[in-house]
Amino acid sequence: MIIRFLFLSFLLSAHSFFAQTKTYASLSKYEKCWAWKHPFASFKIKKQQAQMYAVYTEVKQQHLLDTFENGGTLDAFRHSFAMAYFSRFVKVKKLQKLGVAHEKANHWQFLHHLPDEAGELPDSLSSVMDLKNNAKALSLANEVKNMSVATLKQKIISLIQEGFFFIIKRNEQGLYVTCQNQIIAPNALLLWNSPKCLVESHYKHKK
Repeated sequence: MIIRFLFLSFLLSAHSFFAQTKTYASLSKYEKCWAWKHPFASFKIKKQQAQMYAVYTEVKQQHLLDTFENGGTLDAFRHSFAMAYFSRFVKVKKLQKLGVAHEKANHWQFLHHLPDEAGELPDSLSSVMDLKNNAKALSLANEVKNMSVATLKQKIISLIQEGFFFIIKRNEQGLYVTCQNQIIAPNALLLWNSPKCLVESHYKHKK
């Protein structure tokens, strides 16, 4: 009964892992399945999510990174900080599974022509970027376990600036480009396998 209560509590005001809020109806079957299998972890994430998202909002509003919520260093921060932060409360293996469920959900959103949490249509390379950043962040789990939130925030920012994480390549005008620096046509950006290019997070481009 306690497990069922926690699960229902999670669903009644369901939260997406990397977005501030989502309705239950908009959650994919993969996210719902993860929540059903891991009710206690779901409850812990829900309890801590406001703090996590507050830090992300602070980084965004203070322009501590770039302004790109999809594919940029701000996006990398959202995923990597969330994973590192939640690893203090939830086992790494469970978070790995949640990250995979979230990316499966992004493919589901693409198939249903629904934008992701940043307002863009998901694509395969964005999912690869997220999964790589998730893995990098979770590799820090033991190191960040007892860090203050402020210290953890700064550590993730520093690692992004050092190139520890990944972003998607853009030109100086902020347009997506291929690995050969060719601007990607708008219709190509609507493909699941778009010709975007993954680069290390210290790649320099102008906002």
